[in-house]
Amino acid sequence: MAEITAATVVQLREMTGAGMMDCKRALVEAGGDIQKAVEILRKKGAATAAVKAARVAREGAIAQHIAPGGRLGVLVEVNCETDFVARNEEFRAFAEEVARRLAADPNATFESERQELVGKIRENIQVSRHARMEVQGHGLIAGYIHTGAKVGVLVEVGAGREETVGQETFKQLVKDITLQIAAAHPNWVTREHVPAEVIAKEREIAMQSDRFKGKPPQALAKIVDGLMEKFFQTYCLVDQGFVKQNSEISVKDHVAQIARQLGDDITIRRFVRFQVGEAS
Repeated sequence: MAEITAATVVQLREMTGAGMMDCKRALVEAGGDIQKAVEILRKKGAATAAVKAARVAREGAIAQHIAPGGRLGVLVEVNCETDFVARNEEFRAFAEEVARRLAADPNATFESERQELVGKIRENIQVSRHARMEVQGHGLIAGYIHTGAKVGVLVEVGAGREETVGQETFKQLVKDITLQIAAAHPNWVTREHVPAEVIAKEREIAMQSDRFKGKPPQALAKIVDGLMEKFFQTYCLVDQGFVKQNSEISVKDHVAQIARQLGDDITIRRFVRFQVGEAS
């Protein structure tokens, strides 16, 4: 059996991030063989992960990866138990690595790395969801992570010509749209994307409001139409007031202005917005 010195214990701790006593016990069990001790600790880390998995992970961070050229992007939410761990550099690095690998391979797996991190950090860590986008035709994928990594956005904006995509004005527009989505929290791109059942339910709620009882049918119909217009302006991206210009014009009007300036058709095709904990 190889001698187990304090220096060996420290070396094992630096290699694994495990506690000093855990390292010493693993070395004893491994007969002083440091590589075997690493395996023992990893196995114990996996066992720890199984126990931790039963605990709720509602904190975490949003990470992104945009491939060079902006034709592919990934947004991912990785959860943990406490905000302290959510700010941990190793945890953030893991989230960013998950996004990078999912961009390279949509079927990528990282379970062994997740379990190893659980063993080191000693909290439940889960990759709860991700979105992956690739440009269809001409366009650009862009992402935005808000300060604190609690909110993240991924968007695809299309153009009619490839030369438009390379224009700085177009790139700035796409960036501004990501900021709009992060700040204003729309649910759909346009009102045409709102499910029919959602519209029906909103109209039903409006028509049954006590505030409007006794109103003549013609007046009630106008009131409901007005309320639905406010609903669309709140939850549909292109109908929202453009935040960067203090909502003086709509996002749709701003996009149209840029399209005229560039002499091309520009369309916001799709987006996702993740906020930590909302999916739990």
